[in-house]
Amino acid sequence: MSSLHQDSIVIDGLIIANLNRSVFEDMKKGGLAAANCTVSVWDDFPKTVDNIGQLKQLIRDNSDLVTLARNTADIVQAKADGKTGIVLGFQNAHAFEDNLGYIEAFHDMGVRVVQLCYNTQNLVGTGCYERDGGLSGYGREVIAEMNRVGIMVDLSHVGSKTSEEAILASTKPVAYTHCLPLGLKDHPRNKSDAELKFIADHGGFIGVTMFSPFLKRGNASTVHDYVEAIDYVINIVGEDCVGLGSDFTQGHGHEFFDMLTHDKGRWRRLTTFGEVINPEGIRTIGDFPNLTTTMQQTGWSDARITKVLGANWMKFFDQVWGT
Repeated sequence: MSSLHQDSIVIDGLIIANLNRSVFEDMKKGGLAAANCTVSVWDDFPKTVDNIGQLKQLIRDNSDLVTLARNTADIVQAKADGKTGIVLGFQNAHAFEDNLGYIEAFHDMGVRVVQLCYNTQNLVGTGCYERDGGLSGYGREVIAEMNRVGIMVDLSHVGSKTSEEAILASTKPVAYTHCLPLGLKDHPRNKSDAELKFIADHGGFIGVTMFSPFLKRGNASTVHDYVEAIDYVINIVGEDCVGLGSDFTQGHGHEFFDMLTHDKGRWRRLTTFGEVINPEGIRTIGDFPNLTTTMQQTGWSDARITKVLGANWMKFFDQVWGT
């Protein structure tokens, strides 16, 4: 691990791994100071509360490696202690159900990031795989309440029209925590140059993912392709609002992807990914130091590397969460 990587606050804006001690050990190996870890996608309110309870127990049982992070001060402390701060996040507002009161309740439990929709339509708006009807009236109330309590609005899997309306409706800046540019690969999950510029122009943030189906060369991708994608985004929006959002699915099998990609209506499926192979050189969370080395080899300045690894995320978190 290079001294630059070791000294930097490294933040992953989205991990949906099968969390256990082995993954936490890999987070330490990778030098992660914090990671937004998904605790809800298709789960309702009671099941999501159960998921949070189980993860908090897992964090307590592995307190030598990880700690719960509710704010940036917790992340700074985690870094100082040689641990990884686990940020609780949702990839769907489904768990809010039709009750605005659940939003503050989840914030009290430690939830700090919620994606509005996951691929398909819900009570809030529309996902990226469907004809986009935009943000619902209830969705506007959800965003206002998330703004009030300090939960980040994530638009990664959200449709273009719903995303645009959410960006304009939110009084706090919002994020694509894990996305890739449409300019490098035409895919429903990827964001156009105009979409990337629009969120950045409104103070938003872009976490770039390395999920191989969305990368230009698919499963043949390497860590160099990931850096190329980050570079592409920086060339559009600048280097101050870009970070990492790997979308690591470490420890999950095909059944997990089948669950994620289901649609409304029994047995319906939105998409299929087939075999997913992470880019060579960053196959696991523990390989994050290779990313820093590749950035250095590409000719990035130390200042740019430090920003993208996590300093940019920290500034953004402060804006959205407060201290």
